[in-house]
Amino acid sequence: MSVNHMRFGIFLAPFHTMNENPTLAIERDMELVQHLDGLAYDEAWIGEHHSGGFEIISSPEIFCAMAAERTRHIRLGSGVISLPYHNPFMVANRVAQMDHMTRGRFMFGFGPGALAGDAYRMGVDPEQQRRMMHEAIDVIMPLLRGELVNAETDWFKLQDARLQLPMFTEGGPTTAVASSRSPTGALAAGRHGVGMLSIGGTSDAALEAHARNWVTCEETAAEHDQTVSRDNWRMVTLMHVAETRQKARDNVAFGLKKWTQYFSDVATFPIIPPGIDDPIEYLIESKSALIGTPDDACEFIEHLMKGSGGFGAVMQLAHNWADWEQTKRSYELIARYVMPHFRNSNSLRQFSYDYSTENREKFVNAAAKSVEDAIKKYEAQSGKEWTNPRGQKSQAAE
Repeated sequence: MSVNHMRFGIFLAPFHTMNENPTLAIERDMELVQHLDGLAYDEAWIGEHHSGGFEIISSPEIFCAMAAERTRHIRLGSGVISLPYHNPFMVANRVAQMDHMTRGRFMFGFGPGALAGDAYRMGVDPEQQRRMMHEAIDVIMPLLRGELVNAETDWFKLQDARLQLPMFTEGGPTTAVASSRSPTGALAAGRHGVGMLSIGGTSDAALEAHARNWVTCEETAAEHDQTVSRDNWRMVTLMHVAETRQKARDNVAFGLKKWTQYFSDVATFPIIPPGIDDPIEYLIESKSALIGTPDDACEFIEHLMKGSGGFGAVMQLAHNWADWEQTKRSYELIARYVMPHFRNSNSLRQFSYDYSTENREKFVNAAAKSVEDAIKKYEAQSGKEWTNPRGQKSQAAE
């Protein structure tokens, strides 16, 4: 699949080590979104988490509302709202309000919830979260369309529920569901005709799972008279780039160990299997991450496109492997040298350059003749011999 204008963005959980000032860490997350806005990134998706110590944003809507005031162009999404933790009528109301407050820049991302510790603290059975997500989105979507909803489950009841605000965005906000390796997200995406946020990794096995999920999404959409597009499929991956491969490796040594330790100690699944001596080499060789140069990043994304069958956007999981300055530099290098490769940004410039090169002799001769004609005309009209500032006679006078 070819994409004429692939979108780029981040998936900001975020991840912050236990020795950081949490106030400043959240402020740096905001500064990162502002930085990306200045680099013409398209999207930033902000997570919802409530435990574990690393992922410290509990309300993506609050963060997005503030970020909307500090940015101009970048679109801001909930990445994602964990629907089993919220009354669906309240979720729909907040989405509508955010659509107005951001003038249509807010994107609604939803999922079942990722951290078992979050569910435990709220008394939610992890085995029921996927069912609860489906039940919630089944009423949220008609609410966003302005419909009257009556529904009752074992965990919520809606009576003559209808939003009091129409959506600011015609047709409603961009909507996407988190999709890992299970078909849960794909089924919801197809049922409601929304996009997918694939967050289950980018190894070869993960890409096969993502590709299967997209087929499931398309099949489910057909069963429910919905239309889905690969352009609304977002692939989340891990990347860090620098001017050289060695520099990229040196950069990520700053914070990779603590990040991988968090996934081993707290998160649902470990990123690095036990017994791996060189995690950087493992991430690169398994294609779980790209740690290299901008050219390497282009090849990596091409690989993801081929392995999945194609998608419309690349979302970098914001990991804080490198220090702050090198993190910003990585995003800048991707904006300068990777984005243009996938956006066909320089094709017209290249055509103009090549055409000018091929016709240079003709253009130079025409320019020289124009100069000589002007000199001859001057000499004919003035009766004076023209010389340049260095005292040289014109060729026309010889």
